[in-house]
Amino acid sequence: MSAIMVTGAAGFIGTATTRALLELGHDVVGVDSLTDYYDVTLKNRNLKSITGNGFTFLQQDLLDMDLHRALDGVERVIHLAGQPGVRGSWGHQFDVYTQRNVLATQRLLEAAKEVGHIKKLVYASSSSIYGNAVAHPTFETSVPSPVSPYGVTKLAGEHLTRLYAWNHGVPTIALRYFTVYGPGQRPDMAFTRFMTAAYTGGPITLFGTGEQIRDFTYIDDVVRANIAAAVEFTEPGIALNVAGGSNVSMNTVLAMIADKSGRDLNIERHAAVAGDVFRTGGSTDAIQEALGWQPAVALEVGIERQLVWAENLLSEAVQSR
Repeated sequence: MSAIMVTGAAGFIGTATTRALLELGHDVVGVDSLTDYYDVTLKNRNLKSITGNGFTFLQQDLLDMDLHRALDGVERVIHLAGQPGVRGSWGHQFDVYTQRNVLATQRLLEAAKEVGHIKKLVYASSSSIYGNAVAHPTFETSVPSPVSPYGVTKLAGEHLTRLYAWNHGVPTIALRYFTVYGPGQRPDMAFTRFMTAAYTGGPITLFGTGEQIRDFTYIDDVVRANIAAAVEFTEPGIALNVAGGSNVSMNTVLAMIADKSGRDLNIERHAAVAGDVFRTGGSTDAIQEALGWQPAVALEVGIERQLVWAENLLSEAVQSR
């Protein structure tokens, strides 16, 4: 069986996707440069959790690695690597975002074009490309209008996947993720911050009124979408929403976490931050038609599962001291 390459394999979505692929019997080539955007110890922990004889890990950077060599024996690519975060994309760090989200994607697409044997390349895009959409649920036909530099770089990556599909025959697909959560979530992301604070009694920093609405998508659902996109035929250059359909406010989420954890939350409210949209919500009609995918995990269930994970993680940290 030929291998599937997963870039960003040590990250939140990358680890979960790699683990699922191995369980399905695929060989996986994982690529990750282990950047210090957050604690590298957590990424190494993720890598240690990936077991299976079919896993090969390359600690290399897409910006300078020999991609032709790495793609030898690889037929499908799930490209999850990139620089995340809306707030950090402003100012002097924008160069990092252009390098890791745009140039790295272009180098991977160019290599896929040149080797000529890639059957599918899945690009991890974001609902951030929509900005403050004028209609909800938002369809893929909506005009993208990102309101953050991060969103601009993710949209640029999408455009590149489409260009390489239409001009060079690289069979690409872009998946627009809507706020992914669940066990293994990055420490800088909202749910992990909220749940950690719930169990430690620390402050929860909330930007804006809390009435901003998000479409939360559970990690297992995202993994299913990634794998389906990688193995099923789709129109080259297509972009599809991957959305959980929850559409609830951050205040509602905080109330759910307080209720299910049995803890009072210490919430510190701050002004909204530039680049944060008020509402997200994606239609999943197109991905259901193209891949037969629809979200399966309700928000209440997903929060309960992530709370268990967060509590166990904190317990292990205390025991290791």
